[in-house]
Amino acid sequence: MGDVIKAALYGAEADALLPHVAKFSQVKVVEKSPDVVICFGGDGTLLSAELKWPGVPKVPIRNSRRGHRCIPHAPAKVLERLVNNKLTRTEFVKISCTVFDDGADKPKYTVAAMNECNVHMGHINLAVRFKIWLDEEPFANGIEILGDGFIVSTPFGSTAYFNQITRGVFYTGLGVAFKNTTELTSHVIVPESVVVRAQITRGPAVLAYDNTEKYLDLRQGDRLELRKSETPATVLTWSRLSNPANGF
Repeated sequence: MGDVIKAALYGAEADALLPHVAKFSQVKVVEKSPDVVICFGGDGTLLSAELKWPGVPKVPIRNSRRGHRCIPHAPAKVLERLVNNKLTRTEFVKISCTVFDDGADKPKYTVAAMNECNVHMGHINLAVRFKIWLDEEPFANGIEILGDGFIVSTPFGSTAYFNQITRGVFYTGLGVAFKNTTELTSHVIVPESVVVRAQITRGPAVLAYDNTEKYLDLRQGDRLELRKSETPATVLTWSRLSNPANGF
């Protein structure tokens, strides 16, 4: 960052940061092309900010009881560290999810997630059927899995929905967890180099990613490729983290 830090303020109560920011001449509040995004809220605020400004460094300041991923210090102290370059730059793996029509080579769309990508049945009373491959290897001997759906999570996201499903967290790789399947299906952690492939064999289904409000429709035959994104999420943390599941 240069002598002047162009900062976007983000969160439902982000205006409360303005009196604090005004005390630091090195910080200029902008709405476009920020050097850094100062998030004021909880973990969801950080996720939403990453969706809006992917790859731009985030400074998450806690303003919520559910701020496990936010810095639990007063805004003035965090801003002082920011302008003095005392925050720690930490990169977190994101997931890229590309969706193809059955038999198509050109993708319909690609999305990226900091926590997880979530495939869920499209109708509340109609389970989704799907198959999974790890790279080119059929998962569970290539059986068709029937249930509510599945998620693919990052280590950062493993304390969230992945933990609710599996009651566990992980620190490296990608996690695949299955939701309410008719037969016992083991969750799996794979190296981050593995591409998780899936095909919807009976829909409808929907794809959600992190806390986006927009769901994407998945039809029978649609194929998904989920892999480590080329672009990580960058977060400026109070101090160095020993693993990505730690709080800030």
